[in-house]
Amino acid sequence: MKIRTRLIILFTLITAIILGLFATIIYLSAKENREIEFYQLLRKEAITKANLFLNAHVDKKILQDIYHNNRKILNEVEVAIYDTHFDLLYHDAVDIDFVKETKVMIDQIIHKGEIRFYQQGWQVVGLPYRYEGKNYIVTAAAYDEYGYSKLANLLHNSIFVFVISILFILIAGIFFSKKAFEPVRAMIEKAKNISATNLDLRLYSHQSKDELSELADTFNEMLNRLENSFDAQKHFVSNISHELRTPLAAIIAELELSTTKERSIADYKAAIHHALNDSKKLVRLSNSLLDLAKASYDPSEITFKPVRIDEVLLDARQQVQQTNPEYKIDIHFEDDFESDDQISVNGNEYLLQVAFSNLFENGCKFSSPHRCTVLVLFEDKNIILKFKDEGIGIPEQDLAQLFSPFYRGKNKDYTYGNGIGLALTEKIITLHHSKITVVSEENVGTTFMITLRHY
Repeated sequence: MKIRTRLIILFTLITAIILGLFATIIYLSAKENREIEFYQLLRKEAITKANLFLNAHVDKKILQDIYHNNRKILNEVEVAIYDTHFDLLYHDAVDIDFVKETKVMIDQIIHKGEIRFYQQGWQVVGLPYRYEGKNYIVTAAAYDEYGYSKLANLLHNSIFVFVISILFILIAGIFFSKKAFEPVRAMIEKAKNISATNLDLRLYSHQSKDELSELADTFNEMLNRLENSFDAQKHFVSNISHELRTPLAAIIAELELSTTKERSIADYKAAIHHALNDSKKLVRLSNSLLDLAKASYDPSEITFKPVRIDEVLLDARQQVQQTNPEYKIDIHFEDDFESDDQISVNGNEYLLQVAFSNLFENGCKFSSPHRCTVLVLFEDKNIILKFKDEGIGIPEQDLAQLFSPFYRGKNKDYTYGNGIGLALTEKIITLHHSKITVVSEENVGTTFMITLRHY
């Protein structure tokens, strides 16, 4: 069941319950008031007849004629007067005698006072009456046809108004729910048209502070992230294809060229050497891509633990120098540290080693001689690492795109690279909730500064 339908049913049901309770209370109140008012009317009629008979000494025959004449038109009150010995002094209609008073009833009125009860739908009241020092018992009974008619009309009108009100509320609920859910329907229709080929489409937002606008804005923000991810993925795939195609094409060309005709041993060795170099480039590219993929994992899937930065720096230096023996890497501690906590951070040792290796290799290969220096500084809550070189520097226009995957600036002709190392380093540092900045001047050198929080 749709939310709109549930809301209409729930709203109508709640309103029906409230109206039903309201109508029931009114009906029960009217019913109780009718009963009380009619008993009061019977009491007044009983006292009036007693006064006419005992005090005014109106003839019994006249009172009975009045009763019989009125009874043809309306429900006249039937009155009976007894003395305390259960002797009947007056009765409006002995032939009818609807109440049929008994000695027990008379005694009950004498001892308890006024009594009220129903008899076959008629209301009956019995009360003691004192006149000239003598006690009398007066009963009065009648059927409240007018009162019951008013109650029946009230009930019919209440039911009619209840049904009409529920129908009106149901129609109003359908109308207003349709108007209220029109933005949702528009969002659904718009979202149905959004796919991988048109991620630039966005949901319409009223720019207000209601929940639907917040939902549209949130969905649009998600679409922005998805569009950026898809664009990055397309760019990534395009660059990977280019980076893989170049060395593979070179390897195939070298091998095909060496098989076309007989060559000297020196030529074969040169071809093998070139193919080997291109293969090593492929290996380095594959390793970089694997590291980039690992750095892109959900942080909750990566193991973090206390890591000593000095040990990671030494391992990274050893790894770089094993591959490039001509690289010179110096590590300087500006201050002495007194405990392991001061030199430790909460991180992933492998990823940090990859990041430091990239910075060492980047600093050395763009310097002549191939040399890089890292300065380690300690603050109250942070460890600061400064990777410095005295190389060719980075042009100012390249700094903005420096950490973009596969981006290579004007320095790409200086030495081989695939544009992944710095992007990978920046992603690793961000993964550790830290930051990396760069300051560079052409033909002077470059300094990368990493700020890591203590463990």
